[in-house]
Parts: sequence; C-alpha cells; structure tokens
Amino acid sequence: MEAMHKVRAAIMKVLGIVIIFLFAFMTVIGTYQIVTRYFFNRPSTVSEELLTYSFTWMALLASAYVFGKRDHMRMGFLADKFTGPGRKYLEIVIDLLTFGLAAVVMVYGGISITKLTMIQTTASLRVPMGYIYVIVPVTGVIIMVFSIMNALDMLHHDFDEKGEAKV
Repeated sequence: MEAMHKVRAAIMKVLGIVIIFLFAFMTVIGTYQIVTRYFFNRPSTVSEELLTYSFTWMALLASAYVFGKRDHMRMGFLADKFTGPGRKYLEIVIDLLTFGLAAVVMVYGGISITKLTMIQTTASLRVPMGYIYVIVPVTGVIIMVFSIMNALDMLHHDFDEKGEAKV
C-alpha cells in the first residue's frame, strides 16, 4: 500500500505542476490577446485557439487530479448514510464504475476521435486536431489508474462512521 501511495503522490505532483503551468500559460496568452485586441485593434486568432485548447487540457487534467484526491463530485446523500461492509462494497463498485466509464468513453472513445481527427488541422495553428484530442485518452488512463488505487484504498478502509470516505 505504501508504494501505491507514493505512486499516487508522484502522479499528483506531476499533474499539479502541469495544471499550474497550463494556468500560467493561459494567463500570459490571455493578457497578450487583450493587449493585441484593445491596444492594437488586431485580435490574435492564434492566441484564441491556444486559450481554448489550453483550457480544455487544463480542465481534463484537473478532473483527473480531483479523482486522484478522491474529491470528485458525487451525490453522497445515500452512500454516506451506510456503514460497515455494505458501504465498503458500494464505494468499491462506484470506483469500478468510474473505471469502466473512463475506459469506454475516455480511452476507447478518445482514441477513436483522436484517430479520426488526425487529418483535420486547427484553423490558426495548423496542428492536427488529433494532437489536441489526445488529452482525452491520456486523462482517461489517469482516471482509470486512480480508480483502481481508490478501490484498493476502500478495501482497507473501515466504515464505522457515516460520512464521506477520503483517501
């Protein structure tokens, strides 16, 4: 378990750094776009595309980060009332369902859309759209890894009290 927690911490640290970098990058590009639009009256289409794609990447990576903390949005009004083994199995099933959703929708679907869009290019950057969409299966794999880690954590968690389960 200790090795798994170290791996989780390393992934979380890398994700945090990438998310911070993307946010800082968006701040700089957004400032550049404001300056070119309002001071020089020449809006930059490249900066607009960069902002859009950076925001998408940041949002997806941040969602994976939240899954890693097991802090994802959920409706715990029913699950949080359970205690004991029933609660443990419910939490594990939730993590396995998350794993399945990430595998099917994000990884399988993400790979499919990435392959389909490799022949399309972005309007301003002239980069294949597949490079933009590659973040979807990457995030899906990260969420799958975190779901397995969360399920393993829930196996070793005692649910003696009601409330939200944290890792």
